[in-house]
Amino acid sequence: MKKIRVSKEFSFETAHALDMHQSKCRNIHGHSYKLTVTVLGLVNEDNSQPDVGMVIDFTDLKNIVNAEVVDKLDHALILKSDSRFKGIEEHNEKTIYVDYHPTCENLLKEIVEVISVKLPEGVTLVYAKMNETANSYSEWVLED
Repeated sequence: MKKIRVSKEFSFETAHALDMHQSKCRNIHGHSYKLTVTVLGLVNEDNSQPDVGMVIDFTDLKNIVNAEVVDKLDHALILKSDSRFKGIEEHNEKTIYVDYHPTCENLLKEIVEVISVKLPEGVTLVYAKMNETANSYSEWVLED
């Protein structure tokens, strides 16, 4: 039996600052992110199960990604833990500090990690793509 890939797209608005960068990106600025996730698995052929005919119910995939990514990052400000903007959380209720530079690439790495552990048994995250702008994005592929 061949495995099937299932993909779903998500979008969210997030701000960050790249303190280490020597361009305008070192200042707080925002992006309209578009995230695509693709999972791989066998189609469930058990007629006694509610998800028969599916690798994963799209709603289940949506719930995982929304809970682990979108709900946490949407309209948040992400800063490195030693950012020069430390203290802004007093005036910005949704500030997230991370131990890495919050680039598109590093954010995608963390997103892959948190989604992968939440997927049901037999379903594997194999691809993720995150657009930071309409024509700039990072990709993660399991095979790499």
